[in-house]
Amino acid sequence: GNRFTNVHVGIQRGKEPIDYVPGDADEARWRFDATVKEGKVGLDLGGPYIQGRPGDRFIYLSWLQVSDGFAGMFRRAKLMLKPAAPTIAEAVAAGKMLRAEVALTMADGSPRCAAVVPPVITWSAV
Repeated sequence: GNRFTNVHVGIQRGKEPIDYVPGDADEARWRFDATVKEGKVGLDLGGPYIQGRPGDRFIYLSWLQVSDGFAGMFRRAKLMLKPAAPTIAEAVAAGKMLRAEVALTMADGSPRCAAVVPPVITWSAV
């Protein structure tokens, strides 16, 4: 496969990944606001960090190679929100935040990609 250097991961806001963290960092954290409303399929999250259609929402984490001030995306992970529906309801009812914990590398050591669902991701209300 391809070899990348100076790899970073960022959260996607709209169409652009932002807030890059080096790919070899011990941890990466992003915090952002989202709207919550009652939709046809239960609680529905919205906002510039939330992607997809109602009932199929997700958050993108984008992998980039950074060089000479340019960041070229080469892989993305979709943090799927549908499996988090009970935890989202719990967080909203208790006035808490929704938190996701996920290993950013896969078993083979490559950057996490594709649809990310439990047990790879853990959702909690904090």
